[in-house]
Amino acid sequence: MKPKKGKSVAFLCAFLAAVVFLGWFSITVLHDTLHNGKNSLKLGLDLAGGASITYQIQGKATKTQINDTIYKLQKRIENDLGSESNTTEANVYQMGDDRIAVEIPGVKDANSILEQLGTPGDLYFIKHKSSSGSENYTLDKTTGQYKLADGVTIESLQKDGSIVLDGSQVKSAQATYQQKSSTGNREPVVSISLKTKGAEAFAEATKEAAADNNDTIGIYYDGNFVSVPKANEEIADGNCVIEGMSGIEEAQNLASYIRIGGLDIKLKEIQSEIVGAQLGSNALKTSLLAAGIGLLLVMVFMCIAYLFPGAMASLALILYTELIISILQVFDITLTLPGIAGIILSIGMAVDANVIIFSRIKEEIAAGRTVRAAIDTGFRRALSAILDGNITTLIVAFVLGVIGTGTVKGFAITLGLGTCLSMFTALFITRGLMNSFYSFGCQNAKIYGHLWKIKTLPLIRKKAIFFGVSICVIAVGIIGMIGYKATTGKALNYSLEFSGGTSTTVNFSKNYTIEQIDEQIVPVIEKVTKDANVQSQKVTGSNQVIFKTRTLDLDEREDLNKRLEKSFGVKESDVQTQNISGTISGEMRRTSVIAVIVSVICILIYIWFRFRDIRFATSAVLALCHDVLVTLGVYAVFRLSVGSAFVACILTIIGYSINDTIVVFDRIRENLRNTSKQKTPEVLAEISNRSVTETITRSLSTSFTTALTIIMLLILGVSSIREFAFPLLVGVVCGTYSSIFIATPLWYIARAHIGHQAEEDTKQGPNARKKKKKPVTKPNKYNNGAIV
Repeated sequence: MKPKKGKSVAFLCAFLAAVVFLGWFSITVLHDTLHNGKNSLKLGLDLAGGASITYQIQGKATKTQINDTIYKLQKRIENDLGSESNTTEANVYQMGDDRIAVEIPGVKDANSILEQLGTPGDLYFIKHKSSSGSENYTLDKTTGQYKLADGVTIESLQKDGSIVLDGSQVKSAQATYQQKSSTGNREPVVSISLKTKGAEAFAEATKEAAADNNDTIGIYYDGNFVSVPKANEEIADGNCVIEGMSGIEEAQNLASYIRIGGLDIKLKEIQSEIVGAQLGSNALKTSLLAAGIGLLLVMVFMCIAYLFPGAMASLALILYTELIISILQVFDITLTLPGIAGIILSIGMAVDANVIIFSRIKEEIAAGRTVRAAIDTGFRRALSAILDGNITTLIVAFVLGVIGTGTVKGFAITLGLGTCLSMFTALFITRGLMNSFYSFGCQNAKIYGHLWKIKTLPLIRKKAIFFGVSICVIAVGIIGMIGYKATTGKALNYSLEFSGGTSTTVNFSKNYTIEQIDEQIVPVIEKVTKDANVQSQKVTGSNQVIFKTRTLDLDEREDLNKRLEKSFGVKESDVQTQNISGTISGEMRRTSVIAVIVSVICILIYIWFRFRDIRFATSAVLALCHDVLVTLGVYAVFRLSVGSAFVACILTIIGYSINDTIVVFDRIRENLRNTSKQKTPEVLAEISNRSVTETITRSLSTSFTTALTIIMLLILGVSSIREFAFPLLVGVVCGTYSSIFIATPLWYIARAHIGHQAEEDTKQGPNARKKKKKPVTKPNKYNNGAIV
């Protein structure tokens, strides 16, 4: 149906107004970001710096107590300072033996947060009812969480005697398992042991609650109820367990809250300062410049390769970029290096969606359809591949956002946002522009491009070669990791964010600018460390600069002192070094791994559900694992630093790889439906070869456009950015390779030689009789009672 010109004019006017307004706003935001204006983006420590506060531990403390304190401070930052700073990107880590450092991005006045962070988290066990019988806390039905009743405060509860005990009376709290008497199964619980005074008060409170129809006793930490268990009986000896945990992780979290609420560690603030960006001042400028040039090159490529539709996609891409920048600023979303990776991936997916559509349109025109019909059919037939690819990416973003912490959560936010916007611009803006310009006369089939005819690739026949190449590449990486593990003790070159390192504070005789630090001093330090993972932070209002590197031994520290003295006249007395723990805590590593595993499982289930064949799902996941292993090998062989950027790189590759594979599988699924032949191995091989051939130009185009932006980061970025961009580029290329040469052959092998379908196909053969008995189907976990 031909669109009316009136609607087309209205759409174009609205589009133009949006581009102009958002363009002006985006330019203002970028300008303010580079010049510290009021409308600037919120940036993480790696790009903007922030407040650095150092605490001295008063008295002796065990390693467990220090780790718990670090966890407590991280939680307090997230809960208490969420509206004041970029708390998901905050760093808390140990310095030396008796200090804890806190770094919060975006904070300009360190003193404004000292009082809040310095106050230990308070833990209270609270009776449900006061002495007068009124409720001290109630269940909020809208949130499903308990809260203090109206007018009730901690002070009023203390006066009333409703607080049974506080955290100082907790001796220990551990997550463990106990055998359930009714079923005999082991269930996770929290085991609590109280000190003598607390045990006496708890015995009286539990006796009273148990007599009152098994009433509850709320556990209140840092302004929230973390558990509200029932008292089934009097607890006289001060030892009890809290049941009803959904899993061991919930039990561990509750035990940690109870444990850290009763810590005896006292912290004294000994230093607070404002520090500059960890990656240097040029990191943001060069990243933005690289992104701008990369985006421009992508638009030029789209116009050349896809003519008129490519020009429409380029216009939509401009709006997409403006929307990304505007939303980041309006909703105060923290932008870090991993966040930039998420945006790069979403740009690639925005281009990918358009390429899928345009390829379909050209196919329809080549098949003899009119331009109008080709546009409608192209968008309709591309929809399933676009939705499946983007939904799997959104699954990854959602899981990472819910389970992940720190930079992982920041990556998830930008990835999810970019993915939603990429679908919106591809499916609505690009289509609206094409329909509008079509109504104004852009109806010549030639301006929509011609279909590139490629000879069918003998993919399946050559599968052994492709598998062999992949096995060799992965083997090199594994051998490299084993070799480095044997010689250096570390399979990978873990950065200071993972394994900790050395913090060197240098008091220079002159006030170096941030640019001079990046250009003159950092290269000197890199000669000592022999890697690019050097973080420099200038202390505002002084000549001091803090350099964070991998752990330096005594000889390396002496070498650094000599180089600093020779190059900058720094005396040894002006250099202070101390060891620091990793900013990526064990908790963050654990949640990151769990998030990735859960994401992969969800992807597996989704693809299985959508394609109704688990062989599609398993093949896609195996190809994804192939890409991760190859990238891991690159990190091992080239000894690239494994830090927060590594986590973002792996997550980006997972998102890109699965999206690329689904597009190929979508075409295989379509060709399977459209063939009336028996699904013999020969026919399956022909379908596989044809499907890959039909989608290979799209795969290569998307890979090329995504790689353009990454290549710009490689060329223009600072050393730490380049060290991140290189494996990311390898991962994108590898993801394209695996989608074509690994995932499809794996699916073919599984479909042709594994499972009931393969047996039926082989038995029937191409010359099977037309008249056959109706097969008796038996339900199984793969086909739900139907032969696929």
